[in-house]
Amino acid sequence: MLPVVALVGRPNVGKSTLFNRLTGSARALVADLPGVTRDRRYGLLRDGARACVLIDTGGVAPAADGFARALQRQTEQAIGEADRLVLVADARDGCVAADRELHARLRRVGKPVAVAVNKVDGADAAAAAAEFAELGAAELHALSAKRGSGVPALRAALLPPAGEEEAAEEAFPAAPRLAVIGRPNAGKSTLVNRLLGAERLLVSPEPGTTRDSIDVPFAHAGRELVLVDTAGVRRRARARADELERACAAQALSAVQRAQVALLVIDAAAGAAEQDAALAAFALDA
Repeated sequence: MLPVVALVGRPNVGKSTLFNRLTGSARALVADLPGVTRDRRYGLLRDGARACVLIDTGGVAPAADGFARALQRQTEQAIGEADRLVLVADARDGCVAADRELHARLRRVGKPVAVAVNKVDGADAAAAAAEFAELGAAELHALSAKRGSGVPALRAALLPPAGEEEAAEEAFPAAPRLAVIGRPNAGKSTLVNRLLGAERLLVSPEPGTTRDSIDVPFAHAGRELVLVDTAGVRRRARARADELERACAAQALSAVQRAQVALLVIDAAAGAAEQDAALAAFALDA
């Protein structure tokens, strides 16, 4: 099996930007707001034959309510699955108490922990990282995920040594994609969890809980496919004022275009609406 690396850190330190940079994709939704990432996302970090699985996680913050605790469970599952951990921190904030507490918590897990000091744009990298030396991490990387500086060194450190290559295709098999689409709060994530038989995706009565489009491998009766849970899509006029919601909707519609099948979920209590018809038409056009 390919080694697994989890990116962990406080909200809004740039984990998703770093995930996109390392995987060479734009799959993770990025915005200058805390709490954009909610469900854990998987990607492939590779360089030739060398590869590892990378997990993007939501920001770790005090779990004040049930929703926050559910977010924390997603991150804890990623930590449990990983072989190595990367604590992502914000150079502009410096080494704050929450970083120290989280680093100590990750070390107690007993897995190798590296520290990636992000957002060193325009600053001396060594000086920006110096404050984090107090953590005593075996690996300390100063970088800018947005600009790409320092990222190649982290990529090289995370990849397995030469001679220990495994087939990356086995981690992400080519399989038909089924995009689960619908209006907000129609029950898309609950349905995917039920199909999987596990609480893989975050579920809440709050509309808009799902933001990223999340790929989840699924096997049944010897057949494999990829379920793609997507954000709820409202009528364009209602979503126009919210930049983040527009980005979520655009990603959901892109998932439909990349899929072979679209499954439209409709809330029976609310009944079919004009937006459901619009989503069905979009899927048919795709």
